[in-house]
Amino acid sequence: MSIDFIQKAKFVFWDFDGVIKDSVEVKTAAFEHIFLPFGKDIAKKVKIHHELNGGMSRFDKLPIYLNWADKKPSTRLITEYAEIFSLLVEQKVVDSPWVTGVLDYLQNNYQRQQFFLVTATPQQEIENIISQLKITNFFVRVVGSPINKTQAIKMILKKYSIDQKQAVMIGDSRNDYDAATSNKINFILRKTSLNQKIQDQFNCLTIVNF
Repeated sequence: MSIDFIQKAKFVFWDFDGVIKDSVEVKTAAFEHIFLPFGKDIAKKVKIHHELNGGMSRFDKLPIYLNWADKKPSTRLITEYAEIFSLLVEQKVVDSPWVTGVLDYLQNNYQRQQFFLVTATPQQEIENIISQLKITNFFVRVVGSPINKTQAIKMILKKYSIDQKQAVMIGDSRNDYDAATSNKINFILRKTSLNQKIQDQFNCLTIVNF
């Protein structure tokens, strides 16, 4: 059982969207809304790319989408669109459903295990979100964008002298899988309707709920 495997780990790295909160579709809808003025075809292309690249920072996605919209992705324009995106999603992420069982798991195990949150959400935004959710104290460290997940895990492993064999990462995307495996820690995929295409591609344990 994957849940047993998680419980045996001393250190647990958590993704946020799609693992703690069922908030991936909130962000999909926001990207679609932002790029709909450039046409339904562009909005659809953005939607598909976003869903296939969960765990990728909005700051890496926006230049791609702006190019598709025939907009030069300057630093100023990327920042402007990132701020619009943040305004659209932050409260909706807070209000989105918890992944079944995850809050109980965090509450019941954070003093027994060490939890780290690594996410593509910007640092200040994720800190605001988890503060509103009252779960900040469950995590030893929270790392968001601009530090990517691979760098975040590497940094945490070194800072806290973590043995990779005692650690596990729970994610829902290829980005999460790559971040874990490149740091030589075990990965558990949370299966959702949005990541069906990758579920059979990874050699890893899977989980649906907690």
